[in-house]
Amino acid sequence: MQLVLATQAPGEPEIFASVQGEGPSAGSPCTFVRLSRCNLACTWCDTAYTWHFEGDNRPHRNAETFERKANQITLKVADVAARIEALGQTRLVVTGGEPLLQAAALGELLKLLPDMTVEIETNGTTTAPGHVDVWIDQYNVSPKLAHSGNPAELALIPERLRSYSLDERAFFKFVVASPGDVDEVAELVRTHALPRQRVFLMPEGTDSETIRAREQWMTQACLDHGFRMTDRLHIHLFGDTRGT
Repeated sequence: MQLVLATQAPGEPEIFASVQGEGPSAGSPCTFVRLSRCNLACTWCDTAYTWHFEGDNRPHRNAETFERKANQITLKVADVAARIEALGQTRLVVTGGEPLLQAAALGELLKLLPDMTVEIETNGTTTAPGHVDVWIDQYNVSPKLAHSGNPAELALIPERLRSYSLDERAFFKFVVASPGDVDEVAELVRTHALPRQRVFLMPEGTDSETIRAREQWMTQACLDHGFRMTDRLHIHLFGDTRGT
């Protein structure tokens, strides 16, 4: 069985060790695996090279498309597992793209890594089948707000949000660019009974100046609503670069 991964350089899969930059386990040392392909198209996506390939007319703010051959690589599951083990970490973050689109092969990968603590970064439009779910320690669910450019009927599926709200392993990470986005988060929390103690606001931004500026007013929003705030440590440390 095979997995389709993003690349950090032509022919080199995006598998690397770093610290988690976002969410409840921010600062934790881990290995990242970035899978390719996504079922949504966020206009501000900072990993558009995982889905916005040549011929894809879905809008993106940079209007840049990527050559599929240079930005996508297919590897056997056993090869991916070996690369992960070679990095020597005990926490694994599987991200994308949308990693649950490759659930069959992902389940096979995690079965080969039974001692890893596993986080899945997902947009929350699907849930993991049983053979994947059994290996997951933490879901980092990032539902997409209206400013992402995705239609709500595709990005915000009530039964999916409700399922994650009932799962104590699931944390919700909302990308926020304006105070109006916080109002939308508050309405989603109310409508879908999302647990506030597991809701994070994260500033949209790919440079430290933008992130810090948004965190200034987001602090009061967190105080007003009882949400948590997450930084983007990898941006401050490495900038908007692959493999970090």
